[in-house]
Amino acid sequence: MILPIVAYGAPVLRKVAKDITPDYKDLAKLIADMWETMYASNGVGLAAPQINRDIRIFVMDSAQIFENQENDEKGQYPDEPGIKRVFINPHVVELEGEEWSYNEGCLSIPKIREDIMRPETVTLEYVDENFEPHTETFNGLTARIIQHEYDHIEGKLFIDYLKPLRKKMLQGKLNDISKGKVRVDYKMTFAK
Repeated sequence: MILPIVAYGAPVLRKVAKDITPDYKDLAKLIADMWETMYASNGVGLAAPQINRDIRIFVMDSAQIFENQENDEKGQYPDEPGIKRVFINPHVVELEGEEWSYNEGCLSIPKIREDIMRPETVTLEYVDENFEPHTETFNGLTARIIQHEYDHIEGKLFIDYLKPLRKKMLQGKLNDISKGKVRVDYKMTFAK
C-alpha cells in the first residue's frame, strides 16, 4: 500500500526515533509498504518518520541511481552498482573521510534541492528485516543516502546543513510546503 509522505513542518520529522523489537506489529507489511511508497514517489530512500512513524527504520536503494546513469557517468563512485537494503535500529559507529558535496533533495521537502557536504564513509550497526545484526561500512552515493535517511530517524533534515542565510532565503518555500501549498505527484500529508 502506498502511504502518504509527511511534509516539512510535521513534528514527527523532528523527533528522535525509537528502536523497535522483532515483535513490532506488522513489520513485514510496513517494510513492503515503505518500498512501495518509496518507488511510487521516485525516491531512493525512505525513513519511517516520513510516513509518520517515530521508529528507527529506513529503506534505501542506491542501485537504481547506477542503473539510470548515462554511460559517461559510469565508474565515478566507489559503491557502484549500489545496494538495496532495509536498516532497522541503525546507529552510526563512525563517520570518516573527506566531506564532499552532492545535490540532495527530500520527499518530505519537495521542489527544494541543495548541495550538501557529507563525509565519504559511514559505519553502521543495524539489524536487517530478520533481526540479524550487522556492522558495515558504506561509501559513495550509498553512504550519502544512508546518512540522509539516518538523519531522519535522528530528527534532522538535509536543510539543517545549510548556512543560515541560505536557509532564510528558502523560508518562504518551506512555509508553503508546511501549509500544503505545493504540488507533487505522490501522496503527501501536511502539518495542520
